Amino acid sequence: MILEILKHAVLITSFVFIMMLLIEYINVQTHGSWQKKLKKTKFGQYALGIILGAIPGCLGAFTIVSLYSHGVVSFGALVATMIATSGDEAYVMLTLFPQKALLLIVILSVVGFAAGYLVDKIFTKQEKLLEKFGHSLQLHEEELSDCYPKGYILKQLKEITIERVLLLSVLSLFLTLILLGTIEPYEWNWVRITLLAGTLFAMFVVLTVPDHFLEKHLWEHVLKKHLLRIFLWTFGALLAIHLLESYIILDRWVEANIITVLIVAVLIGFIPESGPHLIFVTLFASGTIPFGILLASSIAQDGHGALPLLAVSNRGFITLKVINIIVGFAVGLTAILFGF
Repeated sequence: MILEILKHAVLITSFVFIMMLLIEYINVQTHGSWQKKLKKTKFGQYALGIILGAIPGCLGAFTIVSLYSHGVVSFGALVATMIATSGDEAYVMLTLFPQKALLLIVILSVVGFAAGYLVDKIFTKQEKLLEKFGHSLQLHEEELSDCYPKGYILKQLKEITIERVLLLSVLSLFLTLILLGTIEPYEWNWVRITLLAGTLFAMFVVLTVPDHFLEKHLWEHVLKKHLLRIFLWTFGALLAIHLLESYIILDRWVEANIITVLIVAVLIGFIPESGPHLIFVTLFASGTIPFGILLASSIAQDGHGALPLLAVSNRGFITLKVINIIVGFAVGLTAILFGF
């Protein structure tokens, strides 16, 4: 089980690393114009977050966490994303009750948009959530705007630096694990193809970018500043969740009292793990609980989506979870009172 947890932590950390690498790359190549445009339109941030969150799985949520950690999107956009996402359970719901699952995704998107807007209105000093890290994307005068400097790549490879060798080694190892099916997903689906394509493009970036970009952005910023911290937090959280679930049988918490079940559903959402939410998915599929409970649970939980946020800001993680729990309880209770 420790090995499985380690594999899962490697998968999450590697994808976050690839997304951070690509975000840095795009930022430099566009001279930061894309993030300036995105920062100007909060509604665009909410829409992007909801679209990425609505995609089954956690890859979209990981992407928004990377953007948020760099100060590109607001805390409200992060909240909107996490409310809209159902993690891996989205696959199960689309299989067991596809029509209700699509309705749920639409409702989550609307609630996420509204919650994100209200959060940004209420939280006017969001810099406090990231004040210790200073994650804003940086641009330097030495940057080259070309995607790859012609006639210079071969020279760089002949005089390859240790940083470039190590980054290529990390990405090559991850690529091998994907191709061999050593880490999830074990079957070829769109998630595995996305990971493969992202890794190949990341290797292209590492092979072609100038030494200055590689050392200042990829090595100093992404790898040295973030990678180990993200991995340790992710592995530690997954291990703690496994130990918790080994001693507590969560499905026995589900009582006949509907309000008790609602409270339990949203509180379990604090756990950054997909598994507990599956209890309420299966209970709804069997007709044991109403739609309102499933809706509340879906709002409160975000699968593994928020795990990388632990490495960025503990305060931000807790604030996010508390907001989602409050919204989940309010919306779930309203749905139950109206007979849903």
